[in-house]
Amino acid sequence: MDSSRQREAFSTDVLQAAPYPVAIIGAGALGLSLASRLIRSGPVALVASNADAAQRLRAGVRVGAVVERFDGFAAPRLPRADWVVVVVKAGGTRDALRSALAMRPRGVLSLQNGLLDLEPAGTGTCVAQGVTTMGAFRTDEGVMPVSDGETLMPQGFEPLAALFQQAGLPARIEVAMQAARLAKLLVNVVLNPLTAVFRVRTGELLAAPYMNHVEALVAEAWPVLRAAGLMLEFDEARAKVWSVVRSTADNRTSMLQDVLAGRRTEREAITGAFLRLADGNGAAVPTHRALHTLLGQIDADRC
Repeated sequence: MDSSRQREAFSTDVLQAAPYPVAIIGAGALGLSLASRLIRSGPVALVASNADAAQRLRAGVRVGAVVERFDGFAAPRLPRADWVVVVVKAGGTRDALRSALAMRPRGVLSLQNGLLDLEPAGTGTCVAQGVTTMGAFRTDEGVMPVSDGETLMPQGFEPLAALFQQAGLPARIEVAMQAARLAKLLVNVVLNPLTAVFRVRTGELLAAPYMNHVEALVAEAWPVLRAAGLMLEFDEARAKVWSVVRSTADNRTSMLQDVLAGRRTEREAITGAFLRLADGNGAAVPTHRALHTLLGQIDADRC
């Protein structure tokens, strides 16, 4: 970012500056990895949790083998943006949406975990949840990208999908978005709790005793999610979970990263969301409930 543009972005008239093609709210592992790819095809605004964090983004953060200097921002000084991607933890959704809408975008896409109801009443901006299997985790030096994965977006986000594609990121429009969100929840509700409770990377689930837990969790989750609109047969669902395990073997799931960093997990956004679906049709899902309880005990230690 050149100095003239930097001064423009942080002027008191910040919202009148020329809009960024894309802004990302959330400067965690996923947000940093995503921003580092998207800046290959054009300017990207990266919104951090506070002004100090935004300054660190501008100073430079290591992503993989490269130190990237991002256009860092924090509320209330926010730029305009055509499209906003939200990747904060579920607990920060309300504030993130407030910031996103302040940027006057054409659309806001959440790539957060869980099943979120994001449509704010009374706005003309399209706000929706997509899914991504992009993977990255924090290290002592910065952020390590693991996989580009694939990002699915609902109809109306075609220009944003094109920006992803221009940056070399696999992205496409998915007409059956609810089914795709349920498929992502299937993967999350199996992999995140197991890796967090046992403190293992995804690939370690391929070995005993963890592989038996994976099978049990898939068997319990499939009928619940199928009743909610999942479009995968059982064998397809099982294969999808194991495919993600293998393709992201070196990854630390977001929930494992939270545990290792001493943060509260997203157990309510992930396992809690699944249990609410299970409760709705009276399904017995004892393995998921046990993990939910264990995660609650881990979170209680963070208080």
